[in-house]
Amino acid sequence: MARPDKAAAVAELKDEFSSSQGAVLTEYRGLSVAQLTELRRSLGQNARFRIVKNTLSKIAANEAGLDEQVLDLFEGPSAIAFVRGDVVEAAKGLRDFSKANAPLVIKGGVIDGKPMTPDEINQLADLESREVILAKLAGAFKAKQGQAAALFQALPNKTVRLAQALHDKRSEEA
Repeated sequence: MARPDKAAAVAELKDEFSSSQGAVLTEYRGLSVAQLTELRRSLGQNARFRIVKNTLSKIAANEAGLDEQVLDLFEGPSAIAFVRGDVVEAAKGLRDFSKANAPLVIKGGVIDGKPMTPDEINQLADLESREVILAKLAGAFKAKQGQAAALFQALPNKTVRLAQALHDKRSEEA
């Protein structure tokens, strides 16, 4: 029979897996407490970084329906970044921290139910944030509307100029 504290930990991890947009597994061996605190601070509101026990995490992942995707990643000391906000920002935070602190190794993860390799997570980190992409999209729409307005304004202007030129030509002939 499972101990109540372990059952509660499994239930909490299962809830984290189910409610988050993604989970990125890392190996944290060699990081100091101060470095882990700095990592948590750098992730901010986008992700929650937790050091987990592999056996409890495997059970929770299995109960959350992610068993096939993440079971192979639970080897050695593991920590999970549960992503709740912008996935790209969280991936950037983890990648940048791992570049500055070599002991942090990204093992892989699951984002929106899709398994991700470390290379795919790094590619995700290279994307621009959601706000930047939306701003570019809004700018493109605005530019197209401006072009359409100029096109619609050009037709009456050309018609008026054509009529004026015709009127001037007839005036010269008369």
